[in-house]
Amino acid sequence: MKIVTIVGARPQFIKAAPVSHELRKDHTEVLVHTGQHYDDEMSKVFFDELKLNEPDYHLGVGSGTHAFQTGEMLKRVEEVLIKEKPDYVIVYGDTNSTLAGALAAKKLHITLVHVEAGLRSYNMQMPEEINRILTDRISDILCCPTDKAVENLKKEGFDILPCKVVKTGDVMYDASLFYRQFSKKPHIANLQKNGFILATVHRAENTDNKFRLLNIFEAFEEIAKKGMPIVLPLHPRTRNIINSSSYALDSAIHIIEPVSYLEMIWLLEHCQLVMTDSGGLQKEAFFFQKPCITLRDETEWVELVEHSVNLVSGADKNRILDSYNFLNLHNPLPFAFCNDLYGDGQSGKRIVDELIERWKRVS
Repeated sequence: MKIVTIVGARPQFIKAAPVSHELRKDHTEVLVHTGQHYDDEMSKVFFDELKLNEPDYHLGVGSGTHAFQTGEMLKRVEEVLIKEKPDYVIVYGDTNSTLAGALAAKKLHITLVHVEAGLRSYNMQMPEEINRILTDRISDILCCPTDKAVENLKKEGFDILPCKVVKTGDVMYDASLFYRQFSKKPHIANLQKNGFILATVHRAENTDNKFRLLNIFEAFEEIAKKGMPIVLPLHPRTRNIINSSSYALDSAIHIIEPVSYLEMIWLLEHCQLVMTDSGGLQKEAFFFQKPCITLRDETEWVELVEHSVNLVSGADKNRILDSYNFLNLHNPLPFAFCNDLYGDGQSGKRIVDELIERWKRVS
């Protein structure tokens, strides 16, 4: 069985690792890196740490508009698929790499597998929402991380489409369970366990809106001035926006370079709580039983909100501060009651078993 796996953005490397390790035991995996994240801090370090094989193809697409990125990747991925003639193409998540890989595979009539299928924010202003909806619709095997994801697809009529919907659990949970034993502290002085907040800000809805970004950083400053330091690994895009403005951040907000996955695990293990507009980090906060404040107006991970371990504050300063104060008053949160939301840590194996079973049946 030959698989082409397509990755292009930081979270996809983490998601791909559990599946790749399972596949390579007995089958052939061809790894394609689109180059959507193209610097070492955002890309190469993850291959090194996760012990992923170097990409068989590095397409080097780089940055650009959504249309440019998707179009360039579509052309280059198609060339790879024509050459490799795989049995399956696996795409992960909801990036432009995901959509380009899905379109290329489907137009060549190659069985398409979407890992992390069925997620919905119901915000069509998000490029990721468009990517995930379109990818789901043309996929042959939809690997859903949660019951809610399966339910979303049923509501959209996928049970009458020529595809298979499978609840596999979440591959990011697999990765967090395995790699936490290798966590390493980043080069930041005087970090005490439960003595700091881990924050990330990178989504265009926040970084491209000066009002939203200002609200977020004003809330960060007010929290930091109360004696709770904030560690902010800053996405290059966000750093450039801040550097081009006249806004000066409080010294208690520790801006650092993007961290590796193993360093991020250390930060998650040792922080008091997480504040983020990242989809993946919301889940990872839960995996490490840390409360999370989501700096977006909605989240795909509604089950975390329903269990009150994730508060959605948007980019409103007062809501962010209210959420922080609420979590301080209601800690510890009821993590023990929702430990099985994302599976049992065997999602990668479950996905590979599903592919092998289908391959044996049709070959």
